[in-house]
Amino acid sequence: MRAQKPARSAHGRRAGLPYTALGVVFLAIMLFPVYWMVNASLQPNGTTVQAAWIPLHPDFSGYATAIAQQGQNLGTSLAVALGSVALSLSIAAPAAYALSHFRVRGANAVLLAVLISQMIPGIVVANALYTAYNDLGLLNTIGGLILADASHGVPFAILIIRAFMGSLPSSIIEAARVDGAGHVRAFWSIVLPVSRNALVTAGLFTFLFAWSDFLFALTLTTTDAVRPVTLGLYQYIGSYVTDWSSVMATAVLASLPAVILLIVAQKFVAAGTSAGAVK
Repeated sequence: MRAQKPARSAHGRRAGLPYTALGVVFLAIMLFPVYWMVNASLQPNGTTVQAAWIPLHPDFSGYATAIAQQGQNLGTSLAVALGSVALSLSIAAPAAYALSHFRVRGANAVLLAVLISQMIPGIVVANALYTAYNDLGLLNTIGGLILADASHGVPFAILIIRAFMGSLPSSIIEAARVDGAGHVRAFWSIVLPVSRNALVTAGLFTFLFAWSDFLFALTLTTTDAVRPVTLGLYQYIGSYVTDWSSVMATAVLASLPAVILLIVAQKFVAAGTSAGAVK
């Protein structure tokens, strides 16, 4: 007969109530700017000075203005973010596989260099890229922004994916090799499918890096032809400072892709970030 777990005492439940209440208070404080952003985007008069706490009569004209004037910038940010994810994973996944399952001379030095690259201030990289891009003609191009954002996402993606691939048993790769699969086939058909959680996690963080990038966008774009939404929103505030509903509507639209991706991929992120911690 299975032993039943003792029921949690009423005293234990009461003792946890203050911590729960404290957590709710902290959560409300952190989410209040998000709530006020959505609330301000629905105000009919375009100002937040006399905005009601609850928009009983919401006005969506701010969203219409934001889509009309920032729609191209949103599309640019989406193209740059998706391109950065594709480029980062195509580089990071093979590199992580080689560092975790091959006897590569100097592998520790490579990992140290990857960690050091994460510590370099972004403004240093941006200034160096500006000089190189000016000579190569990559300023004001989507490809240039993809390359710049991918350079920021690749080191982090290598660390995440390598931690997962290092925990994979070598027996499954050796079995594929015995069946006649080469290293490329074993990597493509065996390692990548079972590394889905790590790939989704690395891709998600790379997408967030690229989507929220402001420094590279400010440094590597000098015209309106290619302008991510972060830079567009920054300049939008200066031009429409009296029409806060349009500004906040743009901020809401800029936040939606990140929120949706985090909700959809949260189980993969939880599994991918914890994988490799314990073998």
